[in-house]
Amino acid sequence: MFTLFLEAAGQVALVALLLGAGLPALFAIGVRSFTLAGAAGRPAAEGETTGGSRISVPVLRVIGTLCYVLVVAAVVIGLSVIIATGFGQELSFDNFVLTFVPKD
Repeated sequence: MFTLFLEAAGQVALVALLLGAGLPALFAIGVRSFTLAGAAGRPAAEGETTGGSRISVPVLRVIGTLCYVLVVAAVVIGLSVIIATGFGQELSFDNFVLTFVPKD
């Protein structure tokens, strides 16, 4: 009985870590990559040292866009789960398409 409790608590902790800390961290990486891309695209002011980013501007923008897309997808899927539950349905990912299906 106690091992079942520990297993369930571990699953809750893992989801909380991924969603509670992972999504904001992913969003922060996206913001940082767009900031570095913007700084690399402008000339340095007098006396200012550049950050020395070794990654090119297009790559930084792709990284930022991917981070934003993953965060938005997680939010959309989370809201879809809440909405489906409210309608007494569940989500199905058949053929990589998110659909609402009646509960069995």
